[in-house]
Amino acid sequence: MNYLSYNKCDVLNGTGVRCVLWCSGCTHKCQGCFSEESWKFCNGLPFDQEIQDKIINDLKPDYISGLTLSGGDSMHPRNAVDLIKKKKRIKEELPSKNIWCYTGYVLEDLLDNDIQKELLSFVDVLIDGKFVKELYSPNLKWKGSANQRVIDVEKSLAQNDIVLYDD
Repeated sequence: MNYLSYNKCDVLNGTGVRCVLWCSGCTHKCQGCFSEESWKFCNGLPFDQEIQDKIINDLKPDYISGLTLSGGDSMHPRNAVDLIKKKKRIKEELPSKNIWCYTGYVLEDLLDNDIQKELLSFVDVLIDGKFVKELYSPNLKWKGSANQRVIDVEKSLAQNDIVLYDD
């Protein structure tokens, strides 16, 4: 897997101060996407041990709430395979940190794919659905278009129904 960029201090992509990893590779190719360079899986840098260790170290301070995965699409099966071990490591070493994930897939479809479902088990908040240019609004909290949902994954899985995240 490659990643396009990494920011160790972000306040726009979830609650609190967060680390954000922008993954390379997306097959949704939404019209109006702000990050078309992230569509190609080969763009960016290798997601190697060095960047994985950096993310773990950057997550350690108390003022960092967690990690956000953006992209590209981290839930694409080509990316999910590599991210499963990483997210497991975060949950084991830093259990108080939460993981947010942006994806063009919808939760219902992720649950039908074993690899995506396994990665989803490490995600606390999922922003799902393709970006739809006609439904864009700068006033939406944590999402780009009105069709997207900000989902509390744990509650949704426990209730077997979509439960929206309430901050």
